[in-house]
Amino acid sequence: QVQVVESGGGLVQPGGSLRLSCAVSGIDFSTYTLAWYRQPPGKQRQLIAAITYLNKAAYHDSVKGRFTISRDNDGASAYLDMNRLKPDDTAVYYCNARLQDLDYWGQGTRVTVSW
Repeated sequence: QVQVVESGGGLVQPGGSLRLSCAVSGIDFSTYTLAWYRQPPGKQRQLIAAITYLNKAAYHDSVKGRFTISRDNDGASAYLDMNRLKPDDTAVYYCNARLQDLDYWGQGTRVTVSW
């Protein structure tokens, strides 16, 4: 059984930092592309960062230079380091593991950026 579990969300002040974690089990983790999506209140889910099995990363313009995606194949985990957070970053953040037509999602972790 495949499990994708996000953690690390919470309330943070503007300008602060958070690290989200994604623990994956039940797949050959090293062969999958890992991605982080977010869904702000009342809006659609959006891809914000992805990292391939070759460790190549890409980012949405809205987070480029502030967020960093990484992966630990030995620990079957992915991470999203978020810096200089803004109120617009408030959303539920989801981890996704994908390999061709295999597609697995976590339940999400909520990030709120506010005073």
